[in-house]
Amino acid sequence: MKISVVFLILPLFAGAAKAADCGPDKLGTSRIVEVGTQGGLAVGFKTYPKEIPLADHEVILTFDDGPEVATTPQILEALAAECVRVTFFDIGRKVEATPELARREAAEGHNVAHHTFTHPQPTLRYMGDREARADILRGMIAVERIVYGADFSAGEPKDLSGLKLHAPFFRFPGFADTADLKSWFAANNVGIFSTDLWASDWIEMTPQVELNLIMARLEAVKRGMILLHDNHQWTADMLPHFLRELKLRGYHVVHMVAGPGPGVTVDAPPGWVSETERTIDRLKPRLTKPPPPG
Repeated sequence: MKISVVFLILPLFAGAAKAADCGPDKLGTSRIVEVGTQGGLAVGFKTYPKEIPLADHEVILTFDDGPEVATTPQILEALAAECVRVTFFDIGRKVEATPELARREAAEGHNVAHHTFTHPQPTLRYMGDREARADILRGMIAVERIVYGADFSAGEPKDLSGLKLHAPFFRFPGFADTADLKSWFAANNVGIFSTDLWASDWIEMTPQVELNLIMARLEAVKRGMILLHDNHQWTADMLPHFLRELKLRGYHVVHMVAGPGPGVTVDAPPGWVSETERTIDRLKPRLTKPPPPG
């Protein structure tokens, strides 16, 4: 199966970094990969035995749980300074609360994808199937209406089959999927994204500790999709140093966008095991706390 690749031509962003600012001293975005979701897709070695094909020293950067007024602008400024494009998995209620910030993410060349409306606590698994679908759909409608300008004047769709998604990418809170939701997404050509690496930044730490942690994990495998959170100050403070470290160590950023057809994937290496279930069990005490305001 052929993978669709688009090589990036600068400038990257409308209204952000200028072409003259995106020279060889910047990390940049090396290429764009079109990710098909026809028939469903489930990628990210933390949960699934498949990943998006990446070469040695290639990474995909993703951010969850925003947009956040206190930190997302700082994240966006760091990305623009290095001419890097990423995917934001946004929470619908936060998009409604900060519409200009959510639209800014897309205007600066980033992909705005989906992460439920309320980020249910402790996860979607603790809801009924109908309630979980409704929360997901509400979040998707918020993103499509506010970020991408979808017109729902004739009435909002009552099911995913009636919603055309600009970014048919979804990430489960806590990676806690269910059989019903996976089938629902597959039937409606929505891809499910876990991750290959994470910074564990749901735990408060210093920016230097976080930088050391994620670089050690990345250096062990040399490629992969990385999960960060744009609603934490320690990650916002760490990000400029992380991007420069990627540049210094010869890494290249790949930006993923929605593409046609079924998704192209590669298999996990021998001995692969999912980390999701044991992580969910370990995080249950934290996940039962109410989400932060905003």
